[in-house]
Amino acid sequence: MNQIRSMDKRLTKNQELVFGALTGTEGPQSAYTLLDRLRADGLRAPLQIYRALEKLIDLGLVHRLESLNAFVACSHPSCSDHSTVAFAICDDCGLVNEVADERLASNLKEVAVDYRFSLKQSIVELRGTCGDCAATSAKPQ
Repeated sequence: MNQIRSMDKRLTKNQELVFGALTGTEGPQSAYTLLDRLRADGLRAPLQIYRALEKLIDLGLVHRLESLNAFVACSHPSCSDHSTVAFAICDDCGLVNEVADERLASNLKEVAVDYRFSLKQSIVELRGTCGDCAATSAKPQ
């Protein structure tokens, strides 16, 4: 919760619960997984989860991974300052690494200009195998 306090953003109880659940786990979580985890805390309807997630995304505290239909807490304290964010998602172990790379942002802006497109934001998802999983599968058994 230090990230919230340092950003001076006020969250509702539901938003705090959802954000806490996301920061307290490894890997992406679906809205329904969050709902199951937070039922004992009073969240009973999917709409409560989705509303909280929507606000957390707007605040730059949470990201939606489209390909997984899941959510992760932002790992960069100033993520809302980035117009481009990339996620490297391991198909084997589920590890998600958030990457804010200005080279990628610059390249995507150039592509947008080439297509006469006004780029507001871009989220890139890279799917493949992380280094640990690749090293494990490369070892002879």
